[in-house]
Amino acid sequence: MEKSNNNTEGTAVIREEEQDLLKKRIMRSVHGYRRRNRIRRGALVLGCVVSVLVAGKMYFRATQPPGVYHYARSLDQGGKDSGGEVRLVMGEEQEISLGAADSTVSYSPNGEKVTIGKSKTVLQKKDDNKQVAFNTLIVPYGKRSRIALSDGTTVWLNSGSKLVYPAVFEGDKREVYLEGEGIFEVTHNKEKPFMVLADNHRIRVLGTVFNVSNYAGDDAVRTVLKSGSVEVAYKGESMWQREKTIRIKPGTMTEYEKNTGRMTSKEVDVDDFFSWKEGVLILENSRMDEIVKKLARYYNIEIEITDLVLARQTFSGYLDLKDSVENVIETIRKTTDFEYFRSGTGNNKWIIN
Repeated sequence: MEKSNNNTEGTAVIREEEQDLLKKRIMRSVHGYRRRNRIRRGALVLGCVVSVLVAGKMYFRATQPPGVYHYARSLDQGGKDSGGEVRLVMGEEQEISLGAADSTVSYSPNGEKVTIGKSKTVLQKKDDNKQVAFNTLIVPYGKRSRIALSDGTTVWLNSGSKLVYPAVFEGDKREVYLEGEGIFEVTHNKEKPFMVLADNHRIRVLGTVFNVSNYAGDDAVRTVLKSGSVEVAYKGESMWQREKTIRIKPGTMTEYEKNTGRMTSKEVDVDDFFSWKEGVLILENSRMDEIVKKLARYYNIEIEITDLVLARQTFSGYLDLKDSVENVIETIRKTTDFEYFRSGTGNNKWIIN
């Protein structure tokens, strides 16, 4: 068992004044990151960030016509949380494992040719009944992936995510289903709106950049708009209520409580919900239990906080996810008093107390 804390011999104890100075330096780095991102955002024609944490109910099963949603709900729900490689499932028969160097996928405009990584190409098998072929990209914990759909839309998928989509979009709309978290850069097509489906939510856009998070086990649905316009459809507080819709403005987060159906909204800094794509986690008054949940997914490890008071404490700062998990935890510890150590088989579990 390997143990690390701020009381072990040879480790300097950080005084309260030093902690305050360190916090100020961390927040200055956060503000600098945000300023740089605001400059880069000027190059985007239209963008938005939507962060959605969705319930496990089956609301849209009754309201959606047969398509990607029903196909996604019929799939085996296992496999995305475990380790291993990113997997591309093409239809119901063909499955390809993507190595670390081949974690990107790109479709041709007609959906018949799929490029994996920089050089590997496979052909999409056609359905004998000429039905739309639905594909699934599965990203386990500890991995990330990027996919370019047949319409030119690009999606960055975070750890523990699954995207279900047609090889080519037909009809008058473009629908995909997401479980987990993804950042979407949608190709504009006014005549063919893009929709992200998830349990209890449907997000309708025309041409935007947004983030959808649909992790099982989370307690709320959150939608954060960066720029542009997004309409969110959701189920109200009563099971007898009709579907409700809300259009949100940039810089606003709506939060839908899954257990009650209650919807609230507030202004936020959207960079905090978008930075993981660049290997950065920006936190502002974030609870420790929520932080370790994100780190556990990103690094494919288990993290347990044994102190309930500590779990409710908040942390603000800038975490470099390209660094080791131990260094990331140590960064948090420097401004928050706790001890931590590794345990379990293969030292893959971290205990914080």
